[in-house]
Amino acid sequence: MTNALRRLLAGFLLFITEFAIMLTLGVVGVVVFLAVSREVFDQDAASFDAQAFRWARDVMGAEQQVWVEAITFLASRNFITTVALALIGWFLFLRRHRWYSLLIPVVALGSISLNLVLKNFYNRPRPLLPLTSASGLSFPSGHAMISASFYGLLIYLVYTHVRRPVWRWLLISILGLLILLIGFTRVYLRVHYATDVLAGFTAGIVWLLIAIPVLRRVEFETKKRLRRPLQSLDEQPAS
Repeated sequence: MTNALRRLLAGFLLFITEFAIMLTLGVVGVVVFLAVSREVFDQDAASFDAQAFRWARDVMGAEQQVWVEAITFLASRNFITTVALALIGWFLFLRRHRWYSLLIPVVALGSISLNLVLKNFYNRPRPLLPLTSASGLSFPSGHAMISASFYGLLIYLVYTHVRRPVWRWLLISILGLLILLIGFTRVYLRVHYATDVLAGFTAGIVWLLIAIPVLRRVEFETKKRLRRPLQSLDEQPAS
């Protein structure tokens, strides 16, 4: 087996391992957390969500649907998939950073998969009278969860790679504001309750906080195991 093929196979196995670990940990950790949070919201959820609908309408007015739909599109699966593929190509072929080229799809695909698991677990219908078409279940908000995890990952990358403080904090502020705006648009469009959005934010952040350190550890251990056979070959005396 050539070194190139060995690296490709190792990268594929690493991706499968990371994805399986993260999905398992995410399901356990996030379901427990959201189960507790839902109990907190149950007593006042109806009035809280109704007030949030009214507040979003008062803030934005009645004629902002086109602009709002443009913002909410930035957390759609099609857009996130396109951006994720572009970033994977950037880190894999231009920056030669294999760990990030694996981290991005694990976080993005894991967030989408975990959201579907949670939606079916809670089985909450969407609000009545939405302002735009939306299918599927409501709790937690997929747009809120994906935006928190994916754009949260971009915040992590900006924080760790952008050296100039002015640019670093400017980009972090823009990405943080974008996450909040995406959540706000879901309430404004009446495709999610405010409690769906808050739960989505929570799930996305928890997923990201679990993903980064665990994947770092898996990466470190995998590199260490791959290094040992190569070192053994180097240490063998020449015949």
